[in-house]
Amino acid sequence: MIHLSKSPSKLSSFPPGIQADNPRNIVPPSSRSALNYVALRFCNFNLDANGPGFHVKASNCRYMVVYQYGSAVLFNIEDHEVEMYLQLVKRHASGLLSEMRKDDYAIREKPQLAEDMQGGPDYIVLKSLDTDGIRLIGSVLGQSIALDYFVSQVDGLVEEFAGINRGMEKTGTFTMDKKKLLQLVGKANSNLADVILKVGLFERSEIAWRDAKYAQIYEYLREEYEVAQRFGNLDFKLKFVEHNIHFLQEVLQNRKSDFLEWCIIGLLTIENVISLYEILKDSNAVS
Repeated sequence: MIHLSKSPSKLSSFPPGIQADNPRNIVPPSSRSALNYVALRFCNFNLDANGPGFHVKASNCRYMVVYQYGSAVLFNIEDHEVEMYLQLVKRHASGLLSEMRKDDYAIREKPQLAEDMQGGPDYIVLKSLDTDGIRLIGSVLGQSIALDYFVSQVDGLVEEFAGINRGMEKTGTFTMDKKKLLQLVGKANSNLADVILKVGLFERSEIAWRDAKYAQIYEYLREEYEVAQRFGNLDFKLKFVEHNIHFLQEVLQNRKSDFLEWCIIGLLTIENVISLYEILKDSNAVS
């Protein structure tokens, strides 16, 4: 099976808009907490024509799991079909990125497998794949591609501050104004908040919590994609940015203090000049 993930973009009418456009394809959520994604199933046969006991084998259908923070994970969909399925998402999205980030990961089924799962380089072998497994795997893959996006954003901030530091090394000063610095502060803070709150990087997976089989798959994939380590690197870079922000804020504050001090000195000088002038004027009048 093929997985492709799309980089984050804000979904403006999610999930109601996607659900309204694809009522027959919605896979009912497995828990009430599943509010940040919607799973869609596309089969070549009519599910409504089958009885209530009919079981849909996951490998016989195509799946797309769309997350509110902007990642889309596609299962069993060929490369040339991807754009057609992503169009279902794009009509409900805002702030689309100019460049799509992609990643591939293979999922193989092997019913005779002795264990529930077996990992390999860029693939995982499962005894069986169902919709809960698709949701679980999709959550890690979606978070991974989103994390790539936020790392690239923070790398841009690090490079910007590195350039400022190189300029200060040469000239001994910098020309950034307070508004620009505040914009960088907002960008750094929003990136960290999005990773923790929107992507839910450290939220518990209820599917994994309910079943040890899924817990094993979940932990394996998070370790395979080095989710915790990559967030640690992201956090380290954000601390570097934060340190630079504090330093530049102090420099700007010192500049403001120096300016105010010079204004006070100037006012005192003017006052002294006026007083001296008045004294000289009075002494001339007496003489």
